[in-house]
Amino acid sequence: MHLNFMTLAAAADLNRITLASWDWIVIALFFVAMIWICWDVSRKKKETSGDYFLSGRSATWIAIGASIFASNIGSEHLIGLAGTGASAGMAQAHWEIQGWMILILGWVFVPFYERSMVYTMPEFLEKRYNKQSRGILTWLSLASYVLTKVSVTVLAGGLALNTLLGINFWVAALALVIITAIYTVIGGMESVLKTSVLQTPILLIGSLVILYLGLKELGGWNTMMDICGAQPVNEYGDSMTDLMRSGKDPEFPWYGALFGSAIIGFWYWCTDQFIVQRVLSGKDQKEARRGTIFGAYLKLLPVFLFLIPGMIAYALTKTPDSAIGQQLAAALQLQPNGTVANPDIAFPMLVNTLLPVGLKGVVICGILAALMSSLASLYNSSAMLYTIDIYKRKHPDTDEKKLVTIGRIATVVVVVLGVLWIFVIQRMGKSLYNYIQSVQSLLAPAIAAVFLLGISWKKTSPKAGMWTLIVGLVLGFTRLITMIVNPEAHNAFTYIFNEMNVYAFCVWMFLFCIALAIVITLLTPKPAPEQVQGLCFGTATEEQKAVTRASWNKWDVIHSVIILAFTVAFYIYFW
Repeated sequence: MHLNFMTLAAAADLNRITLASWDWIVIALFFVAMIWICWDVSRKKKETSGDYFLSGRSATWIAIGASIFASNIGSEHLIGLAGTGASAGMAQAHWEIQGWMILILGWVFVPFYERSMVYTMPEFLEKRYNKQSRGILTWLSLASYVLTKVSVTVLAGGLALNTLLGINFWVAALALVIITAIYTVIGGMESVLKTSVLQTPILLIGSLVILYLGLKELGGWNTMMDICGAQPVNEYGDSMTDLMRSGKDPEFPWYGALFGSAIIGFWYWCTDQFIVQRVLSGKDQKEARRGTIFGAYLKLLPVFLFLIPGMIAYALTKTPDSAIGQQLAAALQLQPNGTVANPDIAFPMLVNTLLPVGLKGVVICGILAALMSSLASLYNSSAMLYTIDIYKRKHPDTDEKKLVTIGRIATVVVVVLGVLWIFVIQRMGKSLYNYIQSVQSLLAPAIAAVFLLGISWKKTSPKAGMWTLIVGLVLGFTRLITMIVNPEAHNAFTYIFNEMNVYAFCVWMFLFCIALAIVITLLTPKPAPEQVQGLCFGTATEEQKAVTRASWNKWDVIHSVIILAFTVAFYIYFW
């Protein structure tokens, strides 16, 4: 997601929200509710690592779905997605609407994950392929969490609170880190799940109010579409309301945006520990699958809750008769050519100009909820990866209570490393967006290919999984390094690893990884039947099939079809 950190910091003093006493009362009540939940969770002993990291595998579908949504939504949505809407329109909606892939997690992957009884995704790869594949994915996931997710969330959160409330950046960032770490360390996954149930409705209510009042001030949906539809975004005839841009568009060519976002979405929603851990905490396949269906419903909302408000903010800048529009035009720095120079201030300005007393406090609580839920999930997932996939593998006889302690220590270490990395990424300024997308483009293709072939083709060999991960990551890191160095030469190498659109690169790399895995499989020994038993299609026993079939009914199918139909309708409408 796009986050213009330098602009946010510079605009903080100009667009700070003024809160009344009622707003502070609402914020105080939010923290009282959080404290009560954490206190209630802390009274329950976490005797085993399963209790701590997966809430004893007892989560219900409501908690799972709410946690998936709350974990996913962070400051990059509240600030960055709205900013993208104000500057580029619908172009980045692909990455949000691809949330339908949560259904693939529930319908396709849940049975395999549940049968394997694994705690982590690297552990699943060891069962399906070999221990080397597990090690590669473990260290890669930990590095990506520290270097991108934790650090970026803390940095964006600190800047967002600095912009909105005027709190010193480091005070805001460290307070956010410490408060979230405390309840995560104390309660583990149960704290994450239960606080998400509180945080999700607050986030939804606050954002819905912004959407409603913004459209009311503007004059309705059609006015927004007319104004944004008249603003060109490239020289090929595309406007802010076009989801599918020309294949020559330098930022969002239609094939790169459509298929690249699908590959990244598949990796993120179906194989990333950060998300899958919520599903693994389900008491059975039924609760896990329904949790993903609920999460998929919720994931339909961010385009309307965050991106569309950004487009509303832009449309308001083009309505000089509106006092709010004049304020937005000044804050977003409307240019003579119709573009805005300061788009990331869109959401804070809407909060400041549209909301009455009391509701500002609700939205601030929603922002805090988004930041804290994302961080809590990151902490818990990172700690679990280290404890289960690194420490326990070296010390298999470790007492379960000690594993819980190790997990808590690992959480603290991840927090410290993430905060320290902020000093590095702060120096990158506007290049941070390219940095994050480059990391995703090198992560997603190889991992997505290995998991997809692992469950769909039982002959995929252990060496195919291992070498696809290795080769895919080497290629991805080569592109990242080349983009940083930015060589002046222009040849086939620099075109592929530097000049090619990053999303197009993701698509071609995924296809290469699939082909590579197939070739290696044909040349190396296939896995033994007992190794893949229950872990891929065509290997489940009749008893396992019966358990899976009993875990869903017609209503699960109907709700899934509704989500898919909405996704198709969205693409048709904004095509």
